[in-house]
Amino acid sequence: MSTPDATAHSVRYTTQTAEPPHLVHMEPDFCWDEQNAYLFDIDGTLLRSRDRVHYDSFFASVREVMGHELNLSGVTLHGNTDPGILRDAFLQTTVDDSHWRASLEEVLDRMRTTVAAQRDQMQLVRMPAIEETLQYLAGKGATLGVATGNLEAIGWLKIETVGLRHWFRFGGFSDRYFDRADMIAHAAERARSIAGRDATVCVVGDTEFDIAAARANGLPTIAVATGNQSFDQLLQMRPEACTTSLRALLDATVGAQK
Repeated sequence: MSTPDATAHSVRYTTQTAEPPHLVHMEPDFCWDEQNAYLFDIDGTLLRSRDRVHYDSFFASVREVMGHELNLSGVTLHGNTDPGILRDAFLQTTVDDSHWRASLEEVLDRMRTTVAAQRDQMQLVRMPAIEETLQYLAGKGATLGVATGNLEAIGWLKIETVGLRHWFRFGGFSDRYFDRADMIAHAAERARSIAGRDATVCVVGDTEFDIAAARANGLPTIAVATGNQSFDQLLQMRPEACTTSLRALLDATVGAQK
């Protein structure tokens, strides 16, 4: 796949801070702030974790429930779902498929309990301009939800911890889904049950997997390079909008309206 021309429909500007120049790429005829509903990813998009509470819960829960030592080497973590991470880890081992599947719900439940018990150890940081972006979109009448690879109890816990819960009317979570596209399909269905059957639904995420899952469901994506993938890497996937941060996107939009 060829790399899109990042100059034809991009904005580059420098802030008054020490941050590098911000980039925004917008596909023609896509209005990022005029969608009826938005599905926000959590990790890397809304917030960043500076702790290992969620990550370590995979190992502890598998050990306690199954008596196995989990190995996540070579397993895709960012953009995956919690059940998908466990599935992919077990597929690399000699553990019988029926054995880990039979234990999966107990492992997931132990993860929920483990993370909740360690809530005070979480070190979560909001991504730039998250509150301002949510306020801006809500002010335009948009329905806001989350769509994440996190289990529901863990996802809401993170959002509550950083004080963003009041913005979101619903959530799409991974409790019943191995694959992100299936989770996004469920979240989009929930969005339309609130915003209307014909509502336009946009996915906001920080990985190529967010883009692919959105595309599998016929949904546009705002790709935000605040996770582990760069602006250029995300741009190669041709999302409808791509930005170095939501602050860059919001500043470029508000500035253009003045």
